[in-house]
Amino acid sequence: MVNINVDCISGKYSMEQFLQIMRMLRAPEGCPWDREQTHASIRNNFLEETYEVVDAIDRDNTADMCEELGDVLMQVVFHAIMAEEENRFDFSDVVDGVSKKLVYRHPHVFGDVEADTAEKVLDNWEKLKRVEKSQSTYSDTLRSVPAAFPALLRAQKVQKRASKAGYDFDSVLSAFMKIKEETAEVEELLTVDNKERLTEEIGDLLFSVVNVGRLLGVDCEEALYKATSKFTNRFDKAEERIIADGFDMKELSPEKLNEYWENVKKD
Repeated sequence: MVNINVDCISGKYSMEQFLQIMRMLRAPEGCPWDREQTHASIRNNFLEETYEVVDAIDRDNTADMCEELGDVLMQVVFHAIMAEEENRFDFSDVVDGVSKKLVYRHPHVFGDVEADTAEKVLDNWEKLKRVEKSQSTYSDTLRSVPAAFPALLRAQKVQKRASKAGYDFDSVLSAFMKIKEETAEVEELLTVDNKERLTEEIGDLLFSVVNVGRLLGVDCEEALYKATSKFTNRFDKAEERIIADGFDMKELSPEKLNEYWENVKKD
């Protein structure tokens, strides 16, 4: 067993010590909560920790970034330790696998392939990835996009891979016309009590908007993130002014609320 200095006042823990700490938490005499966990039970924890890293990056907070990356690493190790207990794989297999993948997918660094631009690197990466994952058809590449991705991100990746097969609009304008077509179909259902149809048509509309964003080089996930943040900030400022004027938002008419909103936009 690795000797672990639990205080670790004068030095830093090593990766091997970290692995041993996680093994001790999962041991019979370890932590009851950690022992009860499964791959499925901590699935959402992984997602939450990943989003917290992204949040720290967006805020450019060095201390939080370091801490949150550690939490993500803990999730990786947690899953690896559980897999080790099940005799499926261990952390060394995870490290070995990703190292081999990096060497294989960077022949321009570790081999004799020429790739002097980022575009060529990505093109080679995708070709090697298809070979590596035995993706013989373009449909295979579309289906390999994880279903657990945020919907906008998944849509954009699927569209991008379909475009590599030549399945794409001939121009941004034709893609934009598709938005108008899908909008009209949604409009026809506004007075119809059919949630299933509405869900389908609104999905088609959103998918069409993503197509236009993709063709314009816009990251649609980021675009919606920024739009939501902008809405939240404007809402906050409008409410501040409404409260300062002695009103409650719920008491105001839609017209009056819009007046406050427009004033905030002007500022």
